[in-house]
Parts: sequence; C-alpha cells; structure tokens
Amino acid sequence: MMSLAADLVYELKNVADPAISPDGQRIIYTQSWVEGTGPTSEARSRLMMVDVSPRKEGEACWEREFSQGNADGGPRFSPDGSFLGFLRAAHPGEPRQLWVMPSDGGEARELARAARGVQDFTWSPDGTRIVYCADTEPASGAAADNRAEGPRVVEVSRIRYRHDLQGWRGDAHYHLFVVELESGTVTPVTQGDWDDYGAVWSPDGARIAFISGRREDRDFRALTEAYVVPAEGGDPECWSGSLSSVGAVAWSPDSRRLVAVASDDPAGMVLWQGWLYLLEENSEPRRITGDQQRPVLGGGPGGARQPDVRWMNDGRIVFLGECHGESYVYQASPDGREVRQLWGGGRLATGLSLDSKSRLAAVTTSTPTSPAEIHVVDLSDSSSSLVVEPNSSFLERHPAAPLEKFSFERAGYEIECRLWFPPHFDPATRYPLVLDIHGGPNGAFYDSYIPWQQVLASSGFLVLAVNPRGSSTYGNDFMRAVLDDWGGEDYLDLMAAVDNVCRREYVDQERLGIHGYSYGGYMSSWTIGHSRRFGAAVIGAPCTNLFTMYGTSDIGVSFGEPQWGGSVMDSPEKLLARSPISHASKVTTPVLLLHGEADARCPVGQSEEYFVALKRLGKTVEFVRFPGSNHQFPRTGHPRMREEYMARMLHWFNDWLV
Repeated sequence: MMSLAADLVYELKNVADPAISPDGQRIIYTQSWVEGTGPTSEARSRLMMVDVSPRKEGEACWEREFSQGNADGGPRFSPDGSFLGFLRAAHPGEPRQLWVMPSDGGEARELARAARGVQDFTWSPDGTRIVYCADTEPASGAAADNRAEGPRVVEVSRIRYRHDLQGWRGDAHYHLFVVELESGTVTPVTQGDWDDYGAVWSPDGARIAFISGRREDRDFRALTEAYVVPAEGGDPECWSGSLSSVGAVAWSPDSRRLVAVASDDPAGMVLWQGWLYLLEENSEPRRITGDQQRPVLGGGPGGARQPDVRWMNDGRIVFLGECHGESYVYQASPDGREVRQLWGGGRLATGLSLDSKSRLAAVTTSTPTSPAEIHVVDLSDSSSSLVVEPNSSFLERHPAAPLEKFSFERAGYEIECRLWFPPHFDPATRYPLVLDIHGGPNGAFYDSYIPWQQVLASSGFLVLAVNPRGSSTYGNDFMRAVLDDWGGEDYLDLMAAVDNVCRREYVDQERLGIHGYSYGGYMSSWTIGHSRRFGAAVIGAPCTNLFTMYGTSDIGVSFGEPQWGGSVMDSPEKLLARSPISHASKVTTPVLLLHGEADARCPVGQSEEYFVALKRLGKTVEFVRFPGSNHQFPRTGHPRMREEYMARMLHWFNDWLV
C-alpha cells in the first residue's frame, strides 16, 4: 500500500446532482475530476448516465458519458423522462447557462442565457416550461453584466454588496423567469430589491413557490420567507407566517399546502438547524419534526442543489436528514406523529432524487472509506445497491484510514469524537496526534472521507476530529450553546477531548499538533493563546480579530451579531476580548497561516493582522497567501491551490512533530 500525498487531488473523482428518471430506470449525475497536474491542471465536470433497471443476477449495469462539455452539471429529467435539462459553461469558471437535450441522447441546445449565468431550474408538471433563477439588475430587470470598458468607480449602497461564493453583488439580485421549451420565450416572474430562488412548481401547474428575503431589515439579517406566485407572474403571497427563515419548500399532491424546511429561531439559524413545517395560505405554520432530524438544505444561489423533499400521494413526506454526524433518508407523517429512518447511517449524504412513484431514490454519499458514491435505495423495503463508485481503483491502492468513534460527557453535554488511525497501526508505538477543528462554528464532522485527514493519517499521525458544543446535527440546544461564547465552553470541550485521547499509551503527548479552518482557524489561534501543549499549529482562514471582521466580512453583520452577542457598536470590548489577536503575546506554538486572497468570508486581513502581531512579538510564524482563492478553496478551489494547502500542512507538521 502506498502512502497518500497531497497530489491525491489529481486522482480523486466526485459525484453530485443525482437525478433519477421518472420510471426509476436511469440515473444521470455530475462527475467532476481534475484534468492534468500542477499549474496547468483544470477542474472538469461532465454528465454521466447509469442504467439501474432490473437485471439478471450477476449482470452489471452499464454506465456511460452522457454529455461532452467540460463544465456540465445540475441535470434534471422532464416529468415524462423524454428530455433532460442541465447547466453548461463554455469553459470551467465561466457562467453556466440552461441547456436541454433528449434524454436518450442527441443534440443539446441552449434554452436560456443570463449574463452572469443561470443558477438553478425546475420543470413544469407538463414539461412544456422551465422556471429558472438568474442574476438581475433591479433597475432594468436585465441580466447583470459587470464588464466595463476601462477603469470605473464602484458605488456601494447596501451592506450585503458581495458574497464569498457569488462574488461582487452590488445592487444585483436573483430573480425567477419562466422559459417555454418549444419557443424559448422568456417571461419574468419576480422582481424587486431582494433575492428570489428555490422555485418549485405546484403539481397543478398553476403556481410557483419560492424562497425570498423581503423584510425591511433584509440587508443586515439573513432571514427568509416562503412565497407563492401565479406561474405567469403577479403579486407573491407570503405563506411562512411567523417563521424567521425558510430554506426549502415542496408542494402537497393537491397543490393546496407546502412543506418547508424552516426555523422559528429569531437568529435565523435554519442553515444549521431546521425543522419540517406545514404551510397553508392564511394559516400559521405547524412544525412536524423534532431535534433528532436535521433536514439537509442546499446552498442557495451558487451553492449545492437542494435535495428532494417529496410529499407523496399517501401523505407521507420523504426528506434527507442528519443526526449525530450521520445522514439518513427519513419519512415523516404530516400530523407530526411519526418520523422514521428509511435508510442510511455511517455516511454523509448530500444529494437525494426520487422517481415519480417515490419508491426508488438515488443518493450521493461519502463514507469513512470512500469519498464519493451513488446508491439506489428501494424505499419500500430499505434495500439498496451501490451503483457508482468512481474511486474504486484509487481506494484499492490507498485504503482509507481506520476510524474509531467515541463520546464523553462534559458540563451537561455528550461530546462525540472521531479518531483516525495510521495504516498498520501498532498500539505499542507512540504516535503524534493532530487535533482537527471544523468550521461554522455550527458545522460538524461526519462519518465521511476528508482528504487532509486521510493524508495526515497515512503519513503516520493520529487525527482527532471533535464535534464540540455548537456543532449541528445534535439538536438545537447543543448547537446554540456556542452563541455569544466563542472560545468558552467549546474550547474546554476540545481540550477535554485531547485529554481523553492522551490517556492512551500510544499517543505521544510531546508531539501534539492543531489544525482548523474558518471557525476552526479561530479556535486554533484561540487555543494556542491559551495553551502551550501544542508543538505545531496550521491555521487556515482564521477569524483572529472579531472587531475588524465585523465590518470586512461578507457576513460580518448578519452572522456576527447573533454569533458574538452584538455588534461592534454594542460591545467592542467583548469582541476584542474574544479575539485571538488579543492573546498573541502568550503564543509559544510555531504557527503556519494559510489564507485565500479572495476570501470574503474571513478576509485575508485576519491572517495579515495575526501574522504581523506574532512576527512583531518575535514568535515563530509563516504566512502563505493563495491568489485568486475564496473561502472554499481547500475543497473547491483550483487543484494546484488545494494540493498546496495539504502539502504545506503536512510539511509543517512533519517539521515540528516528527
């Protein structure tokens, strides 16, 4: 068996956007990979189709490339299965447009175009129209185009004028359009000084439900509502009542009600902990699920596609959810009396697509032993089969690191941990250990394959991944316990986890490292300012000065105020006291800072400030900047930048801990 290295980014393939045909016979999905190596490498994506129809025992299902583009994705079958809609860019990184083609193959044609690209789309029930989401300028309703002849000034008039993934926003907004399949005629459906997205067509074809944020305080609070509008356009009606935020909606079979993934939390935390609610015109929402299931949401415009939420003809509602760092396909009754696991566990699931009868499901997953798979699940008996495994040959050469899960109690909460072991682990040998801290703070570690954890374990490190209080998938109280307490009880949870593992004889307590990204970067820099036990720290995209991050992050106001317990104007002393830079003088750990220069979420200035402080104090610190890289670059950035991140992390830990 060969040891893993950072160049695994050039070998691993990913799968996403599963779409099962209405008859359940075929699955089309997006497969992405890296073409070439090093500086000239480029991320590519293409549509693949796999036949999953019943076959004789031992007979393999066929799989083939379905599209020929280099940046294709987001496929969806028309309701009768005869056509396929998908998103295509002329070149990777350029805006994607809406294309259609016959589902049995043939010539593809562009159906709709927007200057900054089409974000997502949904077929009408009769298959003659498509509603799609695209960027618009509110003054004209035309697709936004920021190109200019020569230099020009840029005017900012609102707080949310940029976004880490979507780039410069200015006064642009996302709105909905309907395009005719046959004629290509486009009709605007929504307009205004707000974003509209997440459109779903009612089964009778008369109305479209969607997500929007139209409150007066929308510029500084990340709150959203559910609206319903006639399919031909008109005045939308809000159906979400007193709910603070809505993340996804789906129609009842009779087109009279909606089920929504939503939250009544005043802080608008639906992204991290939502519930299923029933919505009806002129009625207050009714919650039907509890804390044990966290419904999975997509990423909104520019992010991951929303997994199917299906209200079936027999009244049951099927959705993808999470519990304690594991994913499941769930079934809920609309009266709220029953929520049942149908399939899953031991994995992270990110995509769900159901056939027209809601019997078969295509599910994209990552497991502790595989980074990307697609399963077909028969929901009638919870049986499943693995139909797509693009990394099988890679995993034969590089088996995944062994995993142990354990929990302990501290200060009223059960803290779950995952410990990855080096290959050929020998309990009689003493190993260095790296504490890995997730982002969020309301993110979580799952039963899944994370490349940098695998690289570290393969190189001889134990890797400890902890879900301290604040992590999602453990219920609302657990998740909210970190609010207004960054660096408090969450820090003590992490240190208790390290203490727990260090009692094992095979852990070398003199060789401890720490790594974290985003909030994990905050917590890594906070930890080394409060503990001298770590011999090396790799800190990615940290928040080191909450006072300055408030006004420079794209979510400094909407995210920062509920997380930090107020604004810069309300409590400047508190923000500074909870900032790692205020404790830089106590740092003794050698520090490597890794930060994308195009990061709008945790701006690169956060590492610049921390680097200057540590350097001026005579500490051991290095700072590496990644050009053109946003906050997500270690996972989705240019392949060379992803390789560099892992290679420099591994090199730093090898230098100081081995």
